[in-house]
Amino acid sequence: MRMIVSGGGTGGHIYPALALIDALKAKEPNSEVLYVGSDRGLEGKIVPEKGLKFDALNIQGFKRKLFSLYNFKTIWLFLKSVHEAKKIIKDFKPDVVVGTGGYVCGAVVYAAAKMGIPTVIHEQNSVVGLTNRFLSRYVDQIAIAFDDARKQFPENKVVFTGNPRAQQVANIQSDFKWSSIGLKDDVPTVLIFGGSQGALKINSSTVEAIPEFDRRKYQVVFVTGQKRYQSVKDELKNVKVNSNIAVLPYISNMPEVLPKVDLIVGRAGATSIAEITAIGIPAILIPSPYVTADHQTKNAMSLVKNNAAMILTEKDLNGQSLVTKVDSLMHNSELRKQMAANSYNMGVRNAADQLLAVCQTAIKKHHKKA
Repeated sequence: MRMIVSGGGTGGHIYPALALIDALKAKEPNSEVLYVGSDRGLEGKIVPEKGLKFDALNIQGFKRKLFSLYNFKTIWLFLKSVHEAKKIIKDFKPDVVVGTGGYVCGAVVYAAAKMGIPTVIHEQNSVVGLTNRFLSRYVDQIAIAFDDARKQFPENKVVFTGNPRAQQVANIQSDFKWSSIGLKDDVPTVLIFGGSQGALKINSSTVEAIPEFDRRKYQVVFVTGQKRYQSVKDELKNVKVNSNIAVLPYISNMPEVLPKVDLIVGRAGATSIAEITAIGIPAILIPSPYVTADHQTKNAMSLVKNNAAMILTEKDLNGQSLVTKVDSLMHNSELRKQMAANSYNMGVRNAADQLLAVCQTAIKKHHKKA
């Protein structure tokens, strides 16, 4: 298969794309893949590091103030990117073009659809993003990771696949040991993690909670985010941090670490939820209030409804509420076990293969028309 994949801006769009590429390469090692991203998103760093062919387009998103010079430039860059994407597609001759979200995939997938190339989009969240909403009219197939997204799309195109990232995480054989970061390997462990950038309120509440966590029999791994690490260390200068707590800026091997976690506390982004349910980890989810259409709350509620997670809103979050929630699970291994099983039952551990099947369906549809 010859495949163009496009998705960018954040890890939430990039990692599902990379998981799909992994699944394709595992099934058909001779397949050719080209990743088209934006010249300002994270993909420009992450994708070439994976040894994949990468092309960049100069594109940006809309701002809320509709009639502005910035938005006129956005439209101009979009039209220019569509023109450039058509040239890339003509040169590469893909069998299928897949978009995983972000502004860049709007131009690439739209160009492919207009050229009569089979097209697929993947929506990771329960609330559909602007780009995928726009593309839904033009594409052949739409893959979703949350059932709540179904009714926001043309019904005859939608297939539930789950998030491809889940398959990647589920297949990892981990030999990670907590002793490698100075903790004990036989003690129940909580991971508190606000995402790769860190989350200010999660960090300040955890700092406030540390004197209490110090007294617990369980362990706490507190990941601050790279750019917030120094300020957290400064805040902890006069706080005694016991040997049952590890404070880290970042975890680069998260998929290896997750199977060893007894409870995870963090955001309710689509990728996080895919990873949590792939393994079956009890969770306390703190949805980010700063995302479009409050979609993280909707993501989180899909787990809460299935008794696979608890929710703690950012406005109710402080040191005391954090300790109370964590204690309620860490002091109740039966409840944790039940939540882990419920979470695991929600996981889609063949999501990348399912998305690949959707791509093949899109190609077959085109062959039939031809």
